This record gives sequence, C-alpha cells and structure tokens, in this order.
Amino acid sequence: MLAFAATGILSARQNATTKTEAVPKVTEELVHVQTSDGVTNGGAVFAAPASSASPIAVIWIHGSQLNFYDPSYVKIARELAARGFTTISGNTRMHDLGTLAAMRDGQRVRGGVYWGRNSEQVRDLAAWIDFAISRSFKGVILAGHSAGTTAVQTYQAETRDSRVLGMVIASGRVQPNTSPPDPERLAQAKRLVAEGLGEALLPNANRPTSFVSAATFLDLASMGPLLVDFYGVGIANPPVTRVRCPLLAWFGTKESDIGTAADLDLLKSTLQRQPAGPSRVDTVMIQNADHMYHGEEAQVAQTLAKWASERVPASARQGAAR
Repeated sequence: MLAFAATGILSARQNATTKTEAVPKVTEELVHVQTSDGVTNGGAVFAAPASSASPIAVIWIHGSQLNFYDPSYVKIARELAARGFTTISGNTRMHDLGTLAAMRDGQRVRGGVYWGRNSEQVRDLAAWIDFAISRSFKGVILAGHSAGTTAVQTYQAETRDSRVLGMVIASGRVQPNTSPPDPERLAQAKRLVAEGLGEALLPNANRPTSFVSAATFLDLASMGPLLVDFYGVGIANPPVTRVRCPLLAWFGTKESDIGTAADLDLLKSTLQRQPAGPSRVDTVMIQNADHMYHGEEAQVAQTLAKWASERVPASARQGAAR
C-alpha cells in the first residue's frame, strides 16, 4: 500500500533561512570520483557541522548543460549542510555542453550534452554513492534537478540500491514524451555510428542551434520508458514500479512551462494505480521559485531537509555517521 501526502506538505518558505550571515559555517571540499569505466567526475562536499551532522548524505545531480558548481546548486548545498545534511554536488559525464570524459586506448571519450550517453550515468551515480558510503554515511538521498532526474530515476530503477533511502525529483518531467524519434535523424545516426562516426553532430531542422551527436541520439532513442514515460502515465509496468524508497517531487511556482501543481497531482494519481512503486510519495510547490530556484535556495533546502528527517527509515537516522 502506497502512502501519499497532499501538495504543500510543508510551509518551508516561512521557516527557510534567507540571510547568508544566519547560515552556520560549513566545510567545503573539492573531490573527484572515478567510475567503473574510467570516467573521472568532479564535485564538492558541503559538510554539515559535526555537532548536527546527519548520518545520511544528500547527493545532488545537475541538470542539462549545467555542472556541480552552478551558483544555485552551491547555495542549496550550503543551506542543506547548515541544516545538518552533508551534501555532495557531483558531476556526471553529461555535464556542460561538451567535455573530455576519459581517454581509452589513446582515444578521447567525449561527454556532455553533445556527446555523452545518458544511459551510462548509472555508473556516475554508483561512484558518488560509493564515495558517500566510504565517508561513513549510512545511506543517501538521491536528488536530481531537471534533466538530472532522469539520471536519478534510471539509477534506482535499474539497481534498486538499498543504500538509497530516498529519491528527490526536483523539477523533473512528469508528462510522458509522446513524440517518437525523427525517423530520418534516427536512420542517419545509425549509419554514422556503423561507419565509426558516432561523434559526428546531427543537424536538427526544427532547432538549428541545438546539437547532439549520432551516438548520443541513438542512446536516447534506446532508453525507452526510462526516458519517455518513467511513471507510467500512458504505459503498463513502467520503470517506477522497480523503485521502493520514498519519493519527493516538486516544481517552483514560476516554472509553469516545466511543471505545475496539476502535474504533481497527475504523478500521485498515476503512482496510486501502479501495482508497486515508492513506499511513499510527497509533493510540494516551491513558492516564488523559477526553474533554477534563484533567491529561493533556502526554501528548497528546508523542504528537502524536513522531508528527509521525517521520511527516511528511522534506523538510518540513529547514531552518528563519523
């Protein structure tokens, strides 16, 4: 039996810290992890003061074209640490528009939005979770922002990692993507990959300034329901049925082009009719927040911290982490 909470589960804005000088000092550290396939990802650890540190860490995954040090992400991480939750803001191989992700056999492996493969972010998240556990945390909350929600959702649906005690969907798509891949671009991508030219950029007649490589295009096309309809709005047996941990989803009130309260209602009603899924689903609208939460980072942190304190298993909240 799934448990559901109404939209607006907490009045975070009234409780959020808004003045920088009121935020307790936290420790910040640049770190790197290496994935099982040799990709090195950078990130930062925002450690909570030892006197108030939770045994649970938050891992924050960036959206499309962004990276771990985006100013809003840094502010959210600092605010979370001030509330007792050490936060790891980490890159995946999809950060920025393009990046050199690794060298293999003397050859460049490119990443980023243009060249990276979204499905392979599972390895990136595994490395960050391993890192958190190596720091003596008992478990993690996986939080994905915007396109980063695909990485978080895919990871937990494919691995069912028991170390993930909660999943946060921050401004991630609920509505299914009903547009199939353009058949001409799909055929061109297959031809280029077959010819060893997977890094070649495909033209897009509908969006002339938007690019993606042939290999990236094929990877996206192959992800199926993981990318198209994760929650099962229009399909049976969706990937979300393989997720068991509690789930928190939100949108800002100033990002109606991304999602609204109606989308959160759709999420809850969709999950309620699934045969299995998250143990609990909570939703909230972040007041006065745009897609990047500019000026409302403290409210975001308060929302996540309060939910994590109340929703994750009590056994994981007991005792000190280090």
